[in-house]
Amino acid sequence: MRLSGTVSSGLGRAHVFMAQPHYQEQFKHILGGSAWPGTLNLKIEGSDLVHYIALRKKSGIDTLDASDDDRSAAVDVEVTQYDAHRIRGFLRDGVSFGGATAFSGALKFQGHSIDCALLIPDLTRHIDVVEIIASSFLRERLSLEDGDLLEIELSN
Repeated sequence: MRLSGTVSSGLGRAHVFMAQPHYQEQFKHILGGSAWPGTLNLKIEGSDLVHYIALRKKSGIDTLDASDDDRSAAVDVEVTQYDAHRIRGFLRDGVSFGGATAFSGALKFQGHSIDCALLIPDLTRHIDVVEIIASSFLRERLSLEDGDLLEIELSN
């Protein structure tokens, strides 16, 4: 499966979660090394959004915030061949850090291919933004700016 989206700025809070040692240990099993303490956000739409909704459903994430048409179309998207890696949440000093589901893949941009994972947090405020994690700071490594179009190709 390939998902295309445009780079968009987030809220700038992912680093608080991504830097947690509990998460980093789990990311090593998916990425083969530590994850950069932040995410790259991609805004998606159309058929890519329908495919992402199918991945969210596989992850057990409520999709009621999606349109009825998108939810209906997602039923027909086959996602069983993609391994869902469970990221366990935890409690630290009375603060709850939620879980997530990750799907391994590669980010494609202007001839570059970088191993990454699509991360679907259990709690999220938006349905049309895909969060990408990788071992490097993707914006800097690829000189990405808001509005750049790129692809994620999921691994089986």
